[in-house]
Order: sequence, then structure tokens, then C-alpha cells
Amino acid sequence: MRLLAAAVCDRAAASAGGKLDLSGVFHDLYAPGFPAKQDRMMLVLSLEWDEGDRGRYAFRVHVKGPNGRPTLSVEGHSDVEPRPSDRPPPRTRLVMPLEEVVFPAPGRYVFEVQAKGKTFVGPVLYLIQSGEAGSPDGR
Repeated sequence: MRLLAAAVCDRAAASAGGKLDLSGVFHDLYAPGFPAKQDRMMLVLSLEWDEGDRGRYAFRVHVKGPNGRPTLSVEGHSDVEPRPSDRPPPRTRLVMPLEEVVFPAPGRYVFEVQAKGKTFVGPVLYLIQSGEAGSPDGR
């Protein structure tokens, strides 16, 4: 199994033709103070399963804060259908809205994806105090 794509963005959609359309991908968020709340963002993941995989597989996504502890966890499952050997392996495209996410402190937040006993590092967000050098309203 592999993590093919992972992003945090403003908008996303999975098309019937197998494409993921993303808009507003970001890696930094600026906040005037902490804890900070992001009203809405989209988590996008594309997982490629092994050829022999079939059935229902659970997955978890943990957002780990600067202290290494989870600040948010999301659980779900994917139903994996077998594919003929002349076709690409089965894939799952996840487009997950996350609402009212609270970030307790500035720093690095890592999205970790767990499935089939494996852990993959997904997107990374940096939460930055507004007014710091280099921020949109910094000095």
C-alpha cells in the first residue's frame, strides 16, 4: 500500500474520471492568537492498495501538534474491490471536510495516516502567530 497524494486545501473534488481537483492548497496558517480555529479546510488523500487487497479496511488520520500529541483524529473505512492484473491496483480517494479545527499552539502540525498497520506522513501545516516576521501583517 502507498500514499499517492496528500494535501490540505480550501476546496477539493473527486471526479468520476479518477482525477482529484484541488484549489487553494496551503502549508501555512496565520493566526492572531492561540488557540486558533480554522473554520473549514479539506483533507485530501489518495491511497493505492496492494493487488491482493480486498474487503473493508479501516484507516485513521491523526493531526499531531508541535508536542507530538494528537490534536485531532479522524477515523473511517474504505471498501476495496479487487482488480484484474492488467489494470492498476485499487485506489481510494478521500476528500474530507474538516470543520472548526482547533490548533492549540503555534508550530508544526503533521497529518499521519494509518492503515493496514502502516503509518504514512501526510501533509504538514505550520501555524504561525500573526505579526511574526514574514507573516502577512508582520513587521
